[in-house]
Amino acid sequence: MTTATQAAERIRTHLARVARLREQADAAGLAQAVHAVKQLQAQRFRATYTDFLADARHAPATRFFLEELYGEHDFRERDSQFGRIAGALERLFPEAVAQLAVDLAETHALTETLDHQLATHWLAQDPASPTALRYTRCWRLTGQHAERERQLVVVLHMGTELQRLTRMTPLRVALKMMRRPAQAAGLHALQQFLERGFDAFATMGDAGRFLAAIEQRERHWINTLFTADAALAANALQSELARA
Repeated sequence: MTTATQAAERIRTHLARVARLREQADAAGLAQAVHAVKQLQAQRFRATYTDFLADARHAPATRFFLEELYGEHDFRERDSQFGRIAGALERLFPEAVAQLAVDLAETHALTETLDHQLATHWLAQDPASPTALRYTRCWRLTGQHAERERQLVVVLHMGTELQRLTRMTPLRVALKMMRRPAQAAGLHALQQFLERGFDAFATMGDAGRFLAAIEQRERHWINTLFTADAALAANALQSELARA
């Protein structure tokens, strides 16, 4: 079995998990709660990285992470295209980018699973509760510390790979040459994702400071939301959200 075929199978597995979660959310009336959770998380991300969003060098990569990984968008079209990737990945895209697609699919599946669980608890909480306190309670009821850590590890790996691959000029040229074949194969969303990531990291150059900030800041929030006094954690989150 080739590396590309293995990558395609892993992508399919992750996306099947996302599809099942969407069906369950629709059936259980969770869709609106999932969206509310995603909106809050996107707001927190914008607040946590206001300095990077305001910096011309780092802003494209920060927006890429916010919109492609932590965004509140509906990714059904992109998921559908990823689900058809088995033959196309090997024929159309350089093998070096296969792991990026796997990382994206795994991050997506982890995020959707955790957001689905958060949304279940969100509906069970008093809607009159302060938003930050409600979210903090839902986070702790969800648990899944290991999955949160895994989510961060995969995101950081994706960033490291993007930094490494963008230094390969022939690969960037080859990727741009894939636009027309990718469009013809109905994989334009995947192509756009890859190009946006490459362009963002090429603009940034050395990604060390950016990735170190993500690791430090996200781990801070993971630890705060899990281990700090609940009231203090909620107050800290409310202050952070107010900065967005």
